[in-house]
Amino acid sequence: MTTTKCYLNTWKRFVHEGVLDSARLNKRVIESWYRCKQGEVNPYLTKGHYLLSNEQLQRQKVKYAQLLEVASSHLAHIDPILQQSGMMALVIDPEGVVLSIRGHRGTVYEAEKINFVEGACWTEDKVGTNAIGTALQTGEAVMINGTEHFSVASHRWSCSATPIYDQNKELLGIIDISCPLEQSHPLMLGTVTSIAYMIEQELNIVNHEQDISIFEQAIDFIEMNPDVPFVVCNDQGFIISASRIIREKNPQYSNMKIEDLLSSGYNIQKQKPILSKKQKKLGTCLLLSEAKVRQHRHFQIVHKEEEPFQFQGVIGTSEVFINTIEKAKLVSKTDSSVYILGETGTGKELIARAIHENSSRKNGPFIAVNCGAIPKALMESELFGYVEGAFTGAKRQGYKGKFEQANHGTLFLDEIGEMPPAMQVAILRVLQERKVIPIGGTKEVPIDIRIIAATHRDLFQLVKEGTFRQDLYYRLHVFPIHVPTLKERREDIPAFIHYFCQTNNCHLDLPVQLLEQLQSYDWPGNIRELMNILENLKISAGANSNSIVELLSLFKGNHHSNSDIETPVQVTKYNTREKIQREMMIEALQKTCGNASAAAKLLGIPRSTFYRRAKKLGLS
Repeated sequence: MTTTKCYLNTWKRFVHEGVLDSARLNKRVIESWYRCKQGEVNPYLTKGHYLLSNEQLQRQKVKYAQLLEVASSHLAHIDPILQQSGMMALVIDPEGVVLSIRGHRGTVYEAEKINFVEGACWTEDKVGTNAIGTALQTGEAVMINGTEHFSVASHRWSCSATPIYDQNKELLGIIDISCPLEQSHPLMLGTVTSIAYMIEQELNIVNHEQDISIFEQAIDFIEMNPDVPFVVCNDQGFIISASRIIREKNPQYSNMKIEDLLSSGYNIQKQKPILSKKQKKLGTCLLLSEAKVRQHRHFQIVHKEEEPFQFQGVIGTSEVFINTIEKAKLVSKTDSSVYILGETGTGKELIARAIHENSSRKNGPFIAVNCGAIPKALMESELFGYVEGAFTGAKRQGYKGKFEQANHGTLFLDEIGEMPPAMQVAILRVLQERKVIPIGGTKEVPIDIRIIAATHRDLFQLVKEGTFRQDLYYRLHVFPIHVPTLKERREDIPAFIHYFCQTNNCHLDLPVQLLEQLQSYDWPGNIRELMNILENLKISAGANSNSIVELLSLFKGNHHSNSDIETPVQVTKYNTREKIQREMMIEALQKTCGNASAAAKLLGIPRSTFYRRAKKLGLS
């Protein structure tokens, strides 16, 4: 209470006399108060006065529908916290208008008394210093408490807000958590920052997927008109694709702004919107022409050459796994914690290693720990280490735990859902303080690590059941990546076969019938089970076996239950020409590790033709 009175006296002196005791306030609040004073904001405002009409609010909601949709899905995860803590969460557009509010009913009711509602504009120039307005003004995450707010309306409130940006650093909106001052918690800012980061990353992924959708809609048209100057842009005006004549004259066209291309000597002749299945505009297809008369300008865009993403496994061509790789590529450029979810045998550790090897920590160690394989009694010493003489049987020189071993690198905590509750508390403390104390020691050891956690279990369900700590969950669940099952990426099986043959220096001449059988099976053991089958085929059948029956019976015999594969293989009847085409395409896919573009190039046909033919011949 004393601190509150001190801040109140500081506020009164500044408002009445223009005198500011800067020792009592942080820099961002001081700067904001001066902006409010200069902008003649009324410090005695008791409620917000700038409200959109229902019609205007609905227009804003439609305009920022994608932000609302993605934000709502993430904020839903913290609904229990909001209810228990008496807090509310808000989504705000880049203009400072509140688009949505969710949370504790009593808190929402109190907010209504000061017009802190949907449709209210909560910028600094409207209501003075506040977390939303100040975050918009500074572009940074900020927490504003009590009388740090410039106007009386918010003096009884505590608010934390952080901005969300797209991949081009354009402001997308603000996420805010607010509550009555007495409910305030120091972790509010950290929570809203973590959630905003997840929303930001998902929005970037959604935009990337839309770019892919635009490309897929336009590729056939552009390839059929290579000498016509067509350009395809996304809704932000970035070039996604272009016809050959544009590509040859502008090698750096990719991800260039359309206005930059136009300024280098082109005019727009015609344009047509590209729509999604729901008739939402995704981008635009433009027909260009070269400017007849224009002043020549030296024009050059310098792009930093992006290093290829290193992945030691099989990527293949399935959209679902390529999306997983794109997410891994995206997060590898940051130092954020990563949460990998996937069934056993799907390759979660390969994803974790790829993130490490493509990050700024690639020269540091990658330490993998299977939390489910370490006995509970040994887990503490294994993770935190111990000093000499810590206990009977301890190594004479002591032992560096996994956290220390991973210093300046990455610690991969596999099967984190198996972590005992007592160890969850200890790990949470390490993640917060970035320091460990070995068993038997008294000195804190600072650590600089990135955490990647993985599990085949639903951690959020474990949180609900009370077997996994909620605060640790949100520490780990910063950037989630789902690794698909082999069943979800059947089209990649030829690529796995090719990979197996390469790494084992062997050749498996698999008949089409067996390949179809492999692709129709559900693979409960995922990639690991497929590798076992291929090893079995290599040993039992060998490359010289011509007996399809023998190979099929070997495949069936490898499983405890034949229920999934007892049905005779249904082989589609193709004419001779189609059979030859199909076999050539399968062979090309095997030679190119399942890469459709490379396979099309190998066969000397356009990629669009390859895709159409693959669909017709049952290879899609």
